[in-house]
Amino acid sequence: MSTSTQTTASGGAPSERPLIVLAGATGDLGHRIALALLARGAAVRALVRPGNKKPEVSTLRERGATIVEVDFANGSALTDACLGAACVVSALSGLREVIVDAQTQLLNAAVAAGVPRFIPSDFAIDYTRLPEGSNRNLDLRREFSRRLDQAPIRATSILNGMFMDLLTGQAPVILFKIRRVLYWGSADQPLDFTTTADTAAFTAAAALDPTTPRYLRVAGEVATVRDLQAAAGAATGRRFGRLRAGGLWLLKLMIRIARRLAPAPGEVFPPWQGMQYLHNMFTGLPKFTSLDNDRYPDVQWTKVRDVLAARK
Repeated sequence: MSTSTQTTASGGAPSERPLIVLAGATGDLGHRIALALLARGAAVRALVRPGNKKPEVSTLRERGATIVEVDFANGSALTDACLGAACVVSALSGLREVIVDAQTQLLNAAVAAGVPRFIPSDFAIDYTRLPEGSNRNLDLRREFSRRLDQAPIRATSILNGMFMDLLTGQAPVILFKIRRVLYWGSADQPLDFTTTADTAAFTAAAALDPTTPRYLRVAGEVATVRDLQAAAGAATGRRFGRLRAGGLWLLKLMIRIARRLAPAPGEVFPPWQGMQYLHNMFTGLPKFTSLDNDRYPDVQWTKVRDVLAARK
């Protein structure tokens, strides 16, 4: 099976459509990646668990994606599902059984199928610059990354900082009710943010680009706490202040206490996990030293103010 699909446009000659195999296409990020790939003219083969009835499955099928139900524990079936792909993209989300185990099964299938490229489900701050043990979820990505680097396949990880969308509620940073921006450490520490939609658009472009390096780093906006304060004020028309909760040592202590009182080992994003992420960011260690935003000029980057202004 070739790595492209022949299609004929009305009145035109046959054109080559690169085939991208996508795992995790029914999640928010994965679904957006699939739609962005289709918009770029790619052939998309979305891998879903048997019996998946999410509405995203129907939407992708209607948009022209091929839906393949496959059990990740079935190596031969998973290999068949990867045949002919120019790139396998993972947007899987979960803990060890997903990020390490399921992605390893997907990686092995991609290698067995002769797929030349693999994009793992990293989509985070720069975990390569963080010490082991500072973030459980990122440690899992680092562990899989070591396996990926040993595989006979070209890999590209896309790092996007924090998903900017989380600032509208899920990340307790911008406190709209009391009009404060909560932080630890320094209000002048630059932080990397990118919307889910922009991350998906960039990932789709990268999946179709055979020249990508091992890592690509993007940020829709690099903002300090003072910048977030100004953006919140501009978006709402109301003045915001800053609320320093303490030094990074205090946040680290809070993480330890929260993890001991409510370990939630089966939850992907318990409260202490989000606290770990914020601690990582405020240390400045995972701050991107350079950005690849200009690699695909058609990708337009959304700013924090726009996300806050669109908040419901």
